[in-house]
Amino acid sequence: MSSQATDHWNSWLNSAPGRYMLAWEQLEYDRLVDDVFGFYAVQCGLPQLDCLRASRMSSRIHARAQADLDDALVPPDAHENGVATVRVGHFGELPFGSQTLDLIVLPHVLEFAADPHEVLREVDRVLRPEGRVIVTGLNPISLWGARQVLLRGPLRPFLPREGHFIAPPRLRDWLKLLSFEPDRVHYGCYRPPCRTEAWLERTRFFENAGDRWWPICGAIYSLSAVKRVHSMRLVGPVRRLLPANAPAVVAGARIVPAANEPIDTPVRAASMHRPY
Repeated sequence: MSSQATDHWNSWLNSAPGRYMLAWEQLEYDRLVDDVFGFYAVQCGLPQLDCLRASRMSSRIHARAQADLDDALVPPDAHENGVATVRVGHFGELPFGSQTLDLIVLPHVLEFAADPHEVLREVDRVLRPEGRVIVTGLNPISLWGARQVLLRGPLRPFLPREGHFIAPPRLRDWLKLLSFEPDRVHYGCYRPPCRTEAWLERTRFFENAGDRWWPICGAIYSLSAVKRVHSMRLVGPVRRLLPANAPAVVAGARIVPAANEPIDTPVRAASMHRPY
């Protein structure tokens, strides 16, 4: 994301609807990462949030792009909570080994990535089997998305122009093409696209109504998926196969001992008997 796009995005996050969205996201991440266990968790981008503050993992890392290195954007308690910060050129090349991480969170990373497929492939590379990825993004199938599309033109857009917002069904299909199994989708922020704090407060009743009557039309969503690695597994006892030149066993056949074999010698099994 360019520096100009970063400025537009940060300016929108400081607006009334941006603060409203960030408040919902912080609570959502606190709920989702609390029950994910492992050793290494990474947050990519969005320094306005501490997405891993409720995580129980011992090693928590915040990967930040070059355009987000302003210290003023870092949450005041981020370093106090033991979150390390690393620089990345872009999120399609993370400085971690293959299959080393247990949790990756992507708050609005795919929407502003030049190639979101590359980012997802990189996430697939660094995550361990049974690792989890959590994605949050703005929902184009919502009142906010409709406002962005229908009033496009000379009017000021409600959301940043640089964002390419991805619908949850489309993102679910992308994850399934890799080795991920989506298991949780949650929507929020049902209030209409108002620019002022006062109007957002007046339309508070939309929260309960939207969650009940149009749950998939929330302005923001969270999608969680688990990395599955399918391998061959043996089921039941392993049977030793007969050699290819072994004689077949015929039902009802009479087994006759060899001429030089004593009569009182037990008759060998039919599968081991070789005729002379």
